[in-house]
Amino acid sequence: MWSTSRAFRAYTVPFFVFMALLALGDAIHSGFRHSAPKYWIFPLQTFVCGALLLRFRREYPLAKPRAAGFAALVGIVVLAVWISPQELFGAQRRYEGFDPAMVRGIWYLPSLFLRFVRLVAVVPLLEEIFWRGFLLRYLIDADFERVPFGALRPIPFALVTLFFALAHLGPDFAPALVTGALYNVVACRTRSLGACVFAHALTNLLLGFYIMTTGQWGFW
Repeated sequence: MWSTSRAFRAYTVPFFVFMALLALGDAIHSGFRHSAPKYWIFPLQTFVCGALLLRFRREYPLAKPRAAGFAALVGIVVLAVWISPQELFGAQRRYEGFDPAMVRGIWYLPSLFLRFVRLVAVVPLLEEIFWRGFLLRYLIDADFERVPFGALRPIPFALVTLFFALAHLGPDFAPALVTGALYNVVACRTRSLGACVFAHALTNLLLGFYIMTTGQWGFW
């Protein structure tokens, strides 16, 4: 049963707004092939979803990450999993995407900075808050706040893994399936939302460096 509580909104609204804006960008690009909505959709997601996360910040138990070393190890392993199709299995390299060089002049550095803020702060926060903080508990009990963070139940674990991968449907589906399971393991082992966010943020930070080094802008 859906709830209208502040906690429910805090754990779900930033994620759904993010996905809605992403869908809007895809729809515009499908209708107008020569448009490049990502160059304004991505900054818009950063500002809007960042503001929502700040608004609801008191609802999130973001204490210091527990087992930070374990979380960091998982974050590094996830990076290896995410880029393995290109680096190990000969998948097509992903050069088409948000190339910051397309934003010229004085806007280059601000645009690149916002892209990293989205990648390293906004996305890890809203995704971990939703997938591990909300859905992994909601599938155990609709009154999800009664469920301890990181509670392990096989069916919710499997469903969140699958749904996480489906949210990344496309070339990232297989790596996302493994990634969803690994981040679930972080949640269940550490019982710490902060550890999940830290692992995800580290993965994305390293991925950002990989993107800038290889020019595979499709990984953004």
